[in-house]
Amino acid sequence: MAEWLLGGASALWLGILTSISPCPLATNIVAMSYIGRKVDHPGLVFWTGLFYTLGRMATYLVLGILLVKSLLSIPQLSFFLQKYMNKILGPLLIVTGMFLLELIRLNLGDGRLSRWAQGRAETWGLWGAGALGMLFALSFCPVSAALFFGSLIPLAIKFESGWALPSVYGVGTALPVVFFATLIALGAHSISRMFQRITQMEWWARRITGVVFILVGVYYCLTDIYGVLD
Repeated sequence: MAEWLLGGASALWLGILTSISPCPLATNIVAMSYIGRKVDHPGLVFWTGLFYTLGRMATYLVLGILLVKSLLSIPQLSFFLQKYMNKILGPLLIVTGMFLLELIRLNLGDGRLSRWAQGRAETWGLWGAGALGMLFALSFCPVSAALFFGSLIPLAIKFESGWALPSVYGVGTALPVVFFATLIALGAHSISRMFQRITQMEWWARRITGVVFILVGVYYCLTDIYGVLD
């Protein structure tokens, strides 16, 4: 039970870290502007934020089930993963940590997809918010791809959880949008100041997590690959 709670907390943190990383944060800003356009209808703002969250969660849920179940359903691959997962996990964590620390950088996209998606979703109401969440969930950038494919999927395979951990991760990726949607619905002010604080927090959270990932990855490499700390 304690292991599952730790796994769930890890998945949630990975989702939150994804949501406040620069590239996903940009799509979440687009989502917030889409959700906040009906600021004079607090109830609609809340439901739009909820549908956006469900859209993201559904996407990661489907991806998690397809990836984890298909990998574990192949006997040879399942045996390989169970036997070598810790050996694979070490290098994966190190590479993910390097992405978080911006030691590895890739420049993908210029935001045109986000603007196009928002324009299309304008005419779809609540269902548009759900579609926006699905599309933005699929808009992987280097950091979000590293966190999802390099950290969450190995974690889900380790726990043989194709639906629970990806769902928790999906909720985490939408938390800032839900938070701001709730503030708008409640008529809260000083949102821009809170947004600045979240941006500052992201800088520290990403770097601390990156260092932790690299240290844990090195530990896995030393114990499971080189047998130094056995």
